[in-house]
Amino acid sequence: MSNSLAAAVLTTADPGEAIRAVHTLLAVADTERIEVDFEAVIGSPDVLAGVCDVLPGLEWWALPDPERGSSKAGDDPAGCLPIQVMDWCRPADRAEPFIAALGPEPAAVRWDLDGWPEVPEAGLEPISQKFAYLTLTVNSRDLYQSRRGTTASMCTAGTGTAIRPPVSTGSPAAWAAGSPAGWSSRRSDL
Repeated sequence: MSNSLAAAVLTTADPGEAIRAVHTLLAVADTERIEVDFEAVIGSPDVLAGVCDVLPGLEWWALPDPERGSSKAGDDPAGCLPIQVMDWCRPADRAEPFIAALGPEPAAVRWDLDGWPEVPEAGLEPISQKFAYLTLTVNSRDLYQSRRGTTASMCTAGTGTAIRPPVSTGSPAAWAAGSPAGWSSRRSDL
C-alpha cells in the first residue's frame, strides 16, 4: 500500500493562467480514459443553479451540519445553503463549465489520468494510473481551509510517494518539455 503525493506546480490569482497550465499538463499526460471529479462549497443560490446546470444530479449535503439537508434525503439544496457538493467520474468536458459557474466559491477539480510520462533528465520515472492525477483548486489554496474568499488557483500534479511530483521553477512550457529547470525532485520543495 502506498499514498499518493501532490505538490503545487502553479499558484496564481489568474484563473485563465491556471486553466492554461492544466491544458499544458494534460497535453503531456496519458488521457485515454480520463475522468474528472468535482467538489465545491456553495453558499450562493445563483452559483448553485449554474453548477447544477453543468453537473445535474450531483451529491450534496448541508454545512456545517449534514442533518440540515442532503441529496440523499431528497431535500432542496437551495434551502440548505451553504452546502458541500461532490460529483465523480464525469467527462473532461465538464471541467471548464463547472469552473466558470463557480463565481467566488471555493472548489476543486481533479482529473484522474492514465499516467504521467517519464522525464529522465529530471530523474522522474513514468507514473501509472493509480497515482496519476491533476487537481485545480479554485478560489482557495486548499478546499478544506477554513479561510474562504482567496483568489488563488493552485494546480497540483500527483504521483506515487516513491517518485517526486513536478514542482515548477519555470513555465508550463518547461514542464511540458520536461526541462530540468521546470521540474524538481527535491523533497524540500514539497
